[in-house]
Amino acid sequence: MSLWEKYLNKNSLPNLDKNIMVDTLIIGGGITGLTTLYYLKDYQSVCLVDAGLVGNGVTKNTTGKLTYLQNTIYKDLEKNVGYDSSIEYLKSQTLAITLIKDIITKEKIECNLEKVDSYVFTNKENELNKLKQEYEFLKNYVNVAEKKLPINVSSLYSISVNDTYVFNPIKYLNHLKSMLKDKIYEYTKIKKIIHHRNKYICYSDKYTIIADKVIVACHYPFFFIPFCLPLKSHIEKSYIITRKVKKNPKFSAITVSNPGMSIRYLEDNNEIYEICLASSHKTSSNQDDLKNFSNVKKTFSLKDNEIIDSWSNVDIITDDKLPYIGEAKKNFYIATGFNTWGMTNGIIAAYMLSRFILNEDVPFRDLFSINRTNFYQIKSFFSNTINSLKAFVGSKKRQKDWYSDNLKITTINGKQVGIYTDINGKEHIVYTTCPHMGCSLIFNEIEHTWDCPCHSSRFSLDGKCLKGPSTKDITYKK
Repeated sequence: MSLWEKYLNKNSLPNLDKNIMVDTLIIGGGITGLTTLYYLKDYQSVCLVDAGLVGNGVTKNTTGKLTYLQNTIYKDLEKNVGYDSSIEYLKSQTLAITLIKDIITKEKIECNLEKVDSYVFTNKENELNKLKQEYEFLKNYVNVAEKKLPINVSSLYSISVNDTYVFNPIKYLNHLKSMLKDKIYEYTKIKKIIHHRNKYICYSDKYTIIADKVIVACHYPFFFIPFCLPLKSHIEKSYIITRKVKKNPKFSAITVSNPGMSIRYLEDNNEIYEICLASSHKTSSNQDDLKNFSNVKKTFSLKDNEIIDSWSNVDIITDDKLPYIGEAKKNFYIATGFNTWGMTNGIIAAYMLSRFILNEDVPFRDLFSINRTNFYQIKSFFSNTINSLKAFVGSKKRQKDWYSDNLKITTINGKQVGIYTDINGKEHIVYTTCPHMGCSLIFNEIEHTWDCPCHSSRFSLDGKCLKGPSTKDITYKK
């Protein structure tokens, strides 16, 4: 369970119980969807639907950083899309921090917002030059310093800025959920969308929502066309462990590249938590969750009796390192591909999407355009295809070497199933093929979920779909 999950408001709002018509439908109740709803609350006939509880998706798996110091993103962007685009991306991230601070202040949201120094560091000789170049870029636009880490971690070189933040993302979402509850339907899964006579007909299990405009604010869109996201990105998985500590050093830090490490602190109710992330990797090349959680423990010298929470997170990594935010087709908007910076990119996406809906000037629309094309995207097309094939083929290996004895993969009535026997001797049987695009699911023995290595769908022990892009369960039926 993630550290943030205990803060989740589990008092569910009503699900959709009739056919309705709205001007704008928002699909997805994470940081992007709820913040977009907040911006539109006074102006539109608008509603938001979530397949489960608001906040119970990818947002609760984040580390909760609000920073524009993001590895060496600006040198990467300069290489991929040009110097001017690097500057624009920096502006988008600093604006995102200002926007969420303004919301938190205006609405008096208690969400452990804390100003901290942010660091990027390296302990590898071959990364020194790149990080120094990042420093040279940033010093022209922000107050950045060459500064040592405040804790005893191996580091050859590090840079720091002092105007970034950390917060509790679920407390933030809980407040918006309470504010906007009359416009939210929980446990309402949209399974199909049809465009008919300038309207979008959105189908849930029993009812429909007819909307003039639709915003898809899911982590991974549940459709392939018109966007074709699998051909423009890959999935990266990270592993997070928390422990209690005695002192809050008030900073966050991350290494230049993967597999690396990230750290931040949360101070709440007289308790201080150290949030440790490591072992990030492409899901196409590594599917052993037990080993990866063990790597986090080794990286941070964590003892088993210290561990409070353990969880994993998945990020959509785009080819050019920029998110996709904008209009995919007329009056149909998408926000996805936030790379590993979902909090700032989720906020800037909400701001942009609301301005699209209101027909106002939209900043960064060309930078984050859904339809952009650049050399780096074309160059990565084939590697994305190969990565998808590797994830698909790797997932098909029936019995993983690392699976424990209480998990068995077998065939019943011609269909592959997984049988997990819990500590009470109860068997949990599910189909192990992802309904989205046919990958075989991997069992996560730490979190007790079935995870798709291809496009990051996730299912419960008994087969309920917890996270898309899949819209169907994998529940075994006798």
